[in-house]
Amino acid sequence: MARKRKPTRDAVEILDRRYYRGKPERRVGLEEVRATGAVARKIHELRTRAGLTRRQLAKRVGTTASVICLLEDVDYEGHSMAMLTRIATALNRRVEIRFVPLKAKAAHG
Repeated sequence: MARKRKPTRDAVEILDRRYYRGKPERRVGLEEVRATGAVARKIHELRTRAGLTRRQLAKRVGTTASVICLLEDVDYEGHSMAMLTRIATALNRRVEIRFVPLKAKAAHG
């Protein structure tokens, strides 16, 4: 006899059950989207915290404002280590990459 799932109103839990649970390829895609979005948000955050416009950062990096705009777009997937390093240097930072374990799933009754 199949175990009945505990009903929930938690939207995240519902989405996880419907679209990701038991579908590892989708979960990989979700992690990729999260990572590219995090990079874009970080570039934007560092630029604005430094008080720079996109054009000013672009000049420091040796590119155009439209490239900086692309890099700050959460849907952009073309971030390169070379460009990230150039941006980091222009903002007096360094790039650090870490591989961390995925968050453990909460036990569901």
